[in-house]
This record gives sequence, structure tokens and C-alpha cells, in this order.
Amino acid sequence: MRIAFTKMHGLGNDFVVLDARDHALPPLTRDVVAALADRHTGIGCDQLVLIEPSQNADWRMRIFNSDGGEVEACGNATRAVGLLIGGEVSLETLGGTIVARPDERGIAVDMGEPRFDWDVIPLGYAMDTLAMPVGWPIDDGELENPVAVNVGNPHAVFFVDDAYAIDLASIGPVIENDPIFPERVNVNVAAVTARDAITLRVWERGAGITRACGTGACATAIAAMRRGLVDREVTVTLPGGSLVIAWGADNRITMTGPATVSYTGSFDWGDYA
Repeated sequence: MRIAFTKMHGLGNDFVVLDARDHALPPLTRDVVAALADRHTGIGCDQLVLIEPSQNADWRMRIFNSDGGEVEACGNATRAVGLLIGGEVSLETLGGTIVARPDERGIAVDMGEPRFDWDVIPLGYAMDTLAMPVGWPIDDGELENPVAVNVGNPHAVFFVDDAYAIDLASIGPVIENDPIFPERVNVNVAAVTARDAITLRVWERGAGITRACGTGACATAIAAMRRGLVDREVTVTLPGGSLVIAWGADNRITMTGPATVSYTGSFDWGDYA
């Protein structure tokens, strides 16, 4: 059984997109997803994305990290799916319904409202989410007092002087899997460089260091806005490029940036199942 796929990326955060709007696919088990995502023996991707029919929106979008685990949201994947489908489209996700539409700067996505309550993020116990009273040792001190934000999935945002000076490959998995985060967490290290500019690196739960993370950019921008470090619209620059994040008076987040089709192809399902 041959299955068609589209390889896409948003600022280098890459996806294998499977379109099941017209024909259902066999079950996507954790092992199948991980095999397809393997960069040596599979197609290779940060996330696998499945588009299906929905009873609550135009379409349903399911997102799986490269380790095979299903996650609630991915901003870059939403832009990619928005580009693939075309026009304005509502997408049902585990993190809620979001809307993507064409924009002169690429694809704009209404990411919904941020959430700050400790039990919604979720955290292991009640604490201040604007400056969590916790820290983790790093080479020259401690990475501490992150802002916790849920933008469809959980994020911890650390503000530092130099985002590239942090050994994210070492500290990222430690924080991701800390028991204080019962559903694990995405780890963001950010440097504010102007009232409208942030430099960001992200350790994505289940995927590792990524060239870009749309929800990470949203979470980081909102965290900086809550702390009064930036204005209500900011450009977040990641290793793969930049996204514009705006937090409107209606409390909703808009993320705008590019998405690209890399190539199309097909694979034999039996090689991975």
C-alpha cells in the first residue's frame, strides 16, 4: 500500500504531512511515526502531521513528534497545513481549534488565548507562573525563574543575556523531564534585544533542539509581554528565521510567518508498519 506525503517546513522546522481527508489511513502507532521520522532510515522530520475530517472545524490536524508521541499544537505545522489547503481554514487540534489564513508575510495563524494557571500548564503543584521559584544548575550558575505559559502546549521560558551561550542540548532534556512538569515541557531560552525583538532557541519535548518552534515563539513573546520587556507585537528570531507575534486586545495571539513545500513523494506502508 503506497501512501503519498508532502515534505514541508516552517523556518527549517520540518514535517511529513499525510493527507487523509478523502481516504483513511491505517493507524499511526508510535513505532510507525518514529520510523517515518528517522532521518537515516525513514523520510525524516521533526514532526509528522496528519490531516483528517473534523466534526468541529474545517479539518482536524494531528501532530506527532519524532519520538512518536502525539502533541497538542505546533504553530509551524499549522502554517504548513494552512499553505497546503489554501485560503482561510479552521483546524481542530488537541490544543483547541485554530485558524490559518494567507497573509502578505506568509501564513497568519490565530493561536487562541494563552493560559497561565498552574494547573492548566500543567505544573506539579501550585506556584507563581510569571516567575516560577525553581532553577536548574548550568555551567556558570543556574537557569532559573522561568515563565510558564500554555499556548496549546506547555512551555517554560527563561530570559538570559545570550540565548546561544546556554548549553541547551544538555539542560533541555533535564528540564523537559523534570517531575514538576507532569506532561513534560518545551524549554525556551530567550534574549530580549529591543522592545520589538527577541532572539530564541527552543528544546522541543519529544523532538529536541529545533530550528524553529511556532508555539515556542508565541509562548516566549507572551512571557516577555507579561513581564513588560517588550511591546504587544514583536519579531522573534530563531535559528531558522523570524516570526511576528502579536497579542491583541481580545487576548488572542496571532503568529505570522512563512511555510514552504520542499517536495512530494510516496512510501510503502509495509516498510514502516
